[in-house]
Amino acid sequence: MKRIIYFIIASIAASSCTERIDIKLDETFTRLVVEGKITDDSTEHTVTLTRTTSYFYNQPAPRVEGAQVSLSDEENVFHLTETKAGVYKTEKMAGIIGRTYTLNIELAEEINGHSSYTATDKMMPVGVIDSIKLHYIDQWEVWEIRLFAQEPPTTDFYMFNWSKNGKLVTDTIDEVNVSDDKFFNGSYSNGIGVGWFQEEREDERLHPGDLVTLIMSTITEKYANFVWEIQDETGYNSPLFSGPPANVSSNISNGALGYFAAYPNRYASTIVGSEK
Repeated sequence: MKRIIYFIIASIAASSCTERIDIKLDETFTRLVVEGKITDDSTEHTVTLTRTTSYFYNQPAPRVEGAQVSLSDEENVFHLTETKAGVYKTEKMAGIIGRTYTLNIELAEEINGHSSYTATDKMMPVGVIDSIKLHYIDQWEVWEIRLFAQEPPTTDFYMFNWSKNGKLVTDTIDEVNVSDDKFFNGSYSNGIGVGWFQEEREDERLHPGDLVTLIMSTITEKYANFVWEIQDETGYNSPLFSGPPANVSSNISNGALGYFAAYPNRYASTIVGSEK
């Protein structure tokens, strides 16, 4: 019996030992990273340019300065101004639904042998929101945003963002909700859940009188796939059942990373009541 006890203790002690292992990761070539969009909101539209870095680089990504950046459609060219390092903005303007927008970038210095980069995206039609309502789900302790709107009979892809008292809750790409219309194409979305506020998070906890706003955007299938891929690669993955990591798709030319998107926005708001 003593031998068995000693064996168990020794096994536990051995399993609790840890050893530091230094993993050497190969360096790859530097690439341009583009984050940009244009919507039909009358506002300044932003394009941000950075460079890729090594895996263990623990500083903000280096900004790409001094580039010439422009947006164009079938009729106009809009030149962007660098307002701070690597951040380029248009003047106040609104994109037009149905037009295809092209992003042109000319770098002051080449990255990976290229100084010219382009990307295109089409601003798709968008439906009209009738209203939104909030519904509390006790099991999950969340406020669900329910959408009431007529969905057109075409194949569409949607991105949903939401805010509380004017502050965007979905302020990172892994928090937005992107969906196709497979299960409600051409139907009335009679209270379908499209967003949520988590009670356990202080910044999302709702109180009577809070203003909740839903932003519905119609996006292209390619941009929907880009967001899904980002969320897959940055979210939780089971080591046993997940596939190997893969590069996320991009619509930027010459091997650059990131995406330039064009989409319209529609807004609907509601006030939080006093009861759950």
